[in-house]
Amino acid sequence: MRRTLFICIGISLAIQFGQAFADSKEEKKSSSEILASAPDGAWKDFDPENLIVIELLRGKVVVALSHALAQNHTEQIKTLAREGFYDGLSFYRVIDGFVAQGGDLFETRELKNAKKSLAAEFDETTPPNVGISLLKDSDGYADEVGFIGYLPAGRDRAENKVWHLHCTGAMAMARDTAKDTGGTEFYITLQPQRYLDRNLSVFGRVVDGMEHLQALRRVAPAETVDGDLGDLIVSMRVAADLPDEDKPSLQYLRTDSNLFADYTEARRNRPEDFFYFRPNHIDICAADVPVRDAAKISK
Repeated sequence: MRRTLFICIGISLAIQFGQAFADSKEEKKSSSEILASAPDGAWKDFDPENLIVIELLRGKVVVALSHALAQNHTEQIKTLAREGFYDGLSFYRVIDGFVAQGGDLFETRELKNAKKSLAAEFDETTPPNVGISLLKDSDGYADEVGFIGYLPAGRDRAENKVWHLHCTGAMAMARDTAKDTGGTEFYITLQPQRYLDRNLSVFGRVVDGMEHLQALRRVAPAETVDGDLGDLIVSMRVAADLPDEDKPSLQYLRTDSNLFADYTEARRNRPEDFFYFRPNHIDICAADVPVRDAAKISK
């Protein structure tokens, strides 16, 4: 009788809290199977006008810029790239498990059309007609989380505020203590740093080449121009300005599609026989949006 009672309680808890334990007979598709069967229409091209290509000695890093939020910052980084501002500068502050920060440490470069500093865009009133594909999962840093296009975002429904998140690969503007002091120095997160959300202006995220940033030499800001300035930034360009043969041909899985919802669910509760516990939860920074190189897709 007691053993029967425990079995009934276990079944009840599994029903109440979702599928907590793996069922080897379940026939749901895995996330990899969902991607393998995704039609071409499920993928969307990145806009080359909103892609930044950072050339390092070890390879290229591609950053997708926000098309909806922190627009003054996206315009600033594109202006700086088009001025060649970052060419020959470096990632002068690289902290393991934190960020890779680059730019003009000793302020030796002159600005042309770019601004010296910008008003903060930590969060903002939700723009009209902006689409947010929300996750159903709870989050410790925001009332709601989801995706605006490719980029993860948080939302405070009561305040009607939205912002991009400090997940791995987030690109944001560094600043001094005062809010409106960011202008040229940027950083890219090497791991999620969500406590920085709404404290700095996030305007993009790495979509390719993150391994090159993770491999950067760890270095602290040099005290003098003769010190160790870290790894070189060969160039930074807007993808739209590159020759056609050099433009990234990257696509991402549409986050406003049922297919992406299925993909996320397969990550939330892994259907593979290997998994014996399913949390029925996914962290926004672990809900990566799949990216593929269209030029490498066999026709």
